[in-house]
Amino acid sequence: MALKFLVVDDSVTMRRIVLNSLKQIGHEEFVEAADGREAFTKLSADDGINFVITDWNMPDVTGLDFVKQVRANPKYASLPILMVTTRGMKEDIVEALQAKVNNYIVKPFTPQVLREKIEQIIATPVA
Repeated sequence: MALKFLVVDDSVTMRRIVLNSLKQIGHEEFVEAADGREAFTKLSADDGINFVITDWNMPDVTGLDFVKQVRANPKYASLPILMVTTRGMKEDIVEALQAKVNNYIVKPFTPQVLREKIEQIIATPVA
């Protein structure tokens, strides 16, 4: 299955790092957004997006708020979401998992770690 990623981060540099990492591991289709509000608009407008990678710390609508908004919509109940953030405290990870992110990476990361997390998410059946 070809994946089309929605990459959400307010940092242009971080989006480039994520996109370059995705390219290194063989993925070629991306949509970018700078915050949760823009991300939800782009997700709603593009039925081809089938995987989300989002930061947590963003102005306006945070990544966590974006995840909650996505999960509140039955259309996106099984959409894979990977959070990639600097927030590495156990409480943060628990909060993100309670919001129903599928997996979590603390920055910085390597393309190999990104590949492993994406593969874990894809291999896990939707509950």
